[in-house]
Amino acid sequence: MSEVFEGYERQYCEISASLSRKCSSAAVSEGEQRKQKVSAIKSGLEDAEALIRKMDLEARSLQPSVKAGLLAKLREYKSDLNNLKSELKRITTTNPNQATREELLESGMADTLAVTTDQRGRLLMSTERLNQSTDRIKESRRTMLETEELGVSILQDLHQQRQSLLHAHNTLHGVDDNIGKSKRILSAMSRRMDRNKWIIGSVIVALVLAIFLILYYKLAH
Repeated sequence: MSEVFEGYERQYCEISASLSRKCSSAAVSEGEQRKQKVSAIKSGLEDAEALIRKMDLEARSLQPSVKAGLLAKLREYKSDLNNLKSELKRITTTNPNQATREELLESGMADTLAVTTDQRGRLLMSTERLNQSTDRIKESRRTMLETEELGVSILQDLHQQRQSLLHAHNTLHGVDDNIGKSKRILSAMSRRMDRNKWIIGSVIVALVLAIFLILYYKLAH
């Protein structure tokens, strides 16, 4: 549904209801007062015709799936406008014979006006329901946008937590590498210490043997 069409539709329904009341009032008025009311009705009919044209242009500019329903409603508004014009013509007629025919057809016109009033009431109710549906759609859209923003915020938090975990993982990996290097260094130092112990022990044994040999040669001579 076009919001522009809905705006024109609400204005037309208000003007139509006002014109119906003015027609009823003008029908029982006389003289200058009647002329003023007739003039106001004509001005209102011009405004109503302008709104009909605007609604027609707006409906025809929409997609076919939406346009068909709006054009059907527009036909009802055009029929309503024609009824208002007929009512104004009946009020402004000055031909006695025409007035007599109008009186003879009064019962039929009354039925027509009753149908028009009922139709106008249904149109107003439909407009109200459309407004309520539009409000619900806007509320649902606002809720959807809020949910989307919340989802984006959660995704951003999860991304930051993932980056933190990756950084911690890299840090732990670096610590593991350092521990491995330290173990290799300590192992190499341990092996060197063992070799040094064997070398020192061998040197001590060699010195002891040398001392014993020296003492043996001195004691033997």
